[in-house]
Amino acid sequence: MPSQFSRRGLLRGITAATAVVTLATGLTACGGETEAATKTTDTAGTVTVGRLSNDAAKETEIKVSEVKSISAELPSDIKKSGKLVIGIGFLPSGSPPLGYIGSDQKTATGSEPDFGRLIAAVLGLEPEVRNSTWENLFIGLDSGKVDVAISNVTDTEERKKKYEFASYRKDDLAFETKKDDTWTFDGNYESLAGKTVSVGNGTNQEKILLEWKAKLAKEGKKPLTVKYFQESNSLYLALNSGKIDAYFGPNPSLAYHVTKTADTPQATRIAGQFSGAGDSLQGLIAATAKKDSGLAKPLADAINHLIENGQYAEWLKAWNLSNEAVEKSEVNPPGLPLTNS
Repeated sequence: MPSQFSRRGLLRGITAATAVVTLATGLTACGGETEAATKTTDTAGTVTVGRLSNDAAKETEIKVSEVKSISAELPSDIKKSGKLVIGIGFLPSGSPPLGYIGSDQKTATGSEPDFGRLIAAVLGLEPEVRNSTWENLFIGLDSGKVDVAISNVTDTEERKKKYEFASYRKDDLAFETKKDDTWTFDGNYESLAGKTVSVGNGTNQEKILLEWKAKLAKEGKKPLTVKYFQESNSLYLALNSGKIDAYFGPNPSLAYHVTKTADTPQATRIAGQFSGAGDSLQGLIAATAKKDSGLAKPLADAINHLIENGQYAEWLKAWNLSNEAVEKSEVNPPGLPLTNS
């Protein structure tokens, strides 16, 4: 999984925590995949999210049990196995708060493996999480080693050629400012006139920001100044000192930084969001299974059960991602167009 400063891996797919998902020491498969040993310590009907998160989440016990009418929809081979093999693609360095190694230095944690565990509970299955590189995540799906990827995968029309989707979060970019800054991005690029904003080089958000800069210049408005930094320490030093007004990046990464700095003199806030798919479409993050696997519908039904009964909101709140909530999960909703995939 590339960093937010390299390319737009995070949002396009770019773009738990867990006693359930303990990484097996020394057990590494070919292609960079790390197997996860399953060791359940939660009580029956309880999934604990935010364990070992290194203060990125609030540890929360969530009551959730199997829903027989939904688990009955599962393909027979998965039902027979009794487990749901969940792929995450966060090797080698991790991507907080989505997926990374926890504070014990060995356990996979993050919002994505946590959500996989919640879905597995609704389906009456034992979760088994396998962490790999981003590229090998899809190899695992193609080969059948992984049942579903829950790894910040964006729904795109290109990916629908090989995969089926059940949406569960908005795919959003965001602006981060100092906590005491009153500026807010209202969804209109004109609010950026006269501002100095940092963005990652070669990312989707850079493409969007430069398009807005060109529009402002063409309309004769105050210029938008774009600045680049090679690493996050320099970026946030510039933000805190007032050398830049905002940072434009993937919402989960920014939400994580807001959480980590909340009680410090360097506290920041999210000052507005924008769809990673652009003006015309709300981008969506989706649970991803092999096309025609028969998994998309039970996954969507399980997610909608979690939404309707409040567990979904508890999960998002624990990871400070409530601003990415969707009203319902959809099977194969409109995805990022082929022209922009």
